[in-house]
Formats: sequence, C-alpha cells, structure tokens
Amino acid sequence: MIYYANPGQVSYGETLGILMLDSYAPFIPGDIGNAHTFPFPVRYETVNGLKSNNMVESDDKFYYPFLEAARNLVQNGVKAITGDCGYMAIFQKRLSRDLKVPVFLSSLLQFHFLKHLIQEDEKIGVITADSNLLDQNLLSSIDIHSMEDPIVIKGLENEPNFRSFAIDEWGILDTEKVQVEVVTAAKQLCADYPDIKMFLLECSMLPPYAKAVQDEVNLPVFDYTSMINYVYSAFTRKPFDEGH
Repeated sequence: MIYYANPGQVSYGETLGILMLDSYAPFIPGDIGNAHTFPFPVRYETVNGLKSNNMVESDDKFYYPFLEAARNLVQNGVKAITGDCGYMAIFQKRLSRDLKVPVFLSSLLQFHFLKHLIQEDEKIGVITADSNLLDQNLLSSIDIHSMEDPIVIKGLENEPNFRSFAIDEWGILDTEKVQVEVVTAAKQLCADYPDIKMFLLECSMLPPYAKAVQDEVNLPVFDYTSMINYVYSAFTRKPFDEGH
C-alpha cells in the first residue's frame, strides 16, 4: 500500500476534531474535554477567548477565530468536527457552510431523531448548564422550537457545586456533589412532567453523570458521547465476522 502525505499535516489517525472553549475547569473522564472519554483518538483545538456567554452574545466577533480553529482541525486530518459546549449550536449552520467536513456542534442535534422515538403526548427532558442561555434564539439555530416541539428544559445555573466549576470556573470539581445536583434535577423534571420518556443531557460536562441519571429515573439518557460515538462509527465501520 502506498501512502501520501497531506501538506501541513504532522500527525495522523484522529477522525474527530473537538473545538474547545477557552475555559478553566477540570475535565474528568466522561467529559468531552478529557481524551480518556473516547475509545479512539481525538484532536482538540482551543478557540482563544471564547466563552459560552460571549459566544452567544457576539456572533460575528467570535465566529472568525472559531472558523480558524475548525480549519486547523481539518488541515490536520479530521473528518468531522464537534465541540465541547452545546451553545456552539449558534455557529452550527454557518460553520457547516464554511467547511468541507460534517459538523455537529451540539448534543441537541440528536433531538430531531429522538422526538420520533416518543408518542405525540410525550416529552424529552433536557438538562443544560444555564437555561438562561439556552433560549429560543439558540434553539432556533438548530431548528428546535420550544413552543412546538416536545421539549422541557431544566438548567443547573442555581446549583452551587455545578455552577462553581462549570459556570464560574473556580477550577475545583466535587463530582459526588455535582452528581447529586444533576440527578436531583432529572428527578424534579420527571415529577413536574410525568410524560417525559427520555433525557438528553445538553452540556458537554454532564456525560460523567449519565449513568447515575439513567439508574435513578430508569429512562434512556442521551448526551454528547452518544452523539460522538454514533458519528465516529459512521467513519470507521468494521467488517462483520462471517463465521458468527
């Protein structure tokens, strides 16, 4: 077999590229910002100066460094691009137009598939970092309409342990306390909306707590990892063993 070098590329084998916020937080296994989350290599690229709040508030100012970081990932061989913050959905359509690889920036992109798995009178519970940022303007960027679609949202912005590490970025994470807050939020949503039939964890920092939520509410739980693994499998299919 003959291989050819890609000009400007100095490493190989990373199918997926992940755009990172310029954040200060410990990323544990399960978090999208921790490479041990995945059973395959990924490539990271930080967008300097990009925070969740200024991304949502100032589209044009931060889009161009966002695009440059994405192009760096493509230059280094990735075949598809995701991100470490669901609020990157604000750039979803724009970045898709400007790149030549598939782009899937928000775990909420799974919503359009999931709503076909439930009945018309049932709902999908979404847990997000900050429900104030996940407003209709942001939802509209990926064609979700809160008044029409079967979605109910609960934010963790008032949970002290989650807020201190994920929003205020104190640099300290107490996983046991955060897990209690996430599970409690899921249980509260189920109490408020008994017709919830599945959960979608919007924030990229929430997959470490997906199993705890699943065990507590006994419902399907989707998140960033379910989306990323799904897309990765489309690029790396393996032959079936004919002997079994």
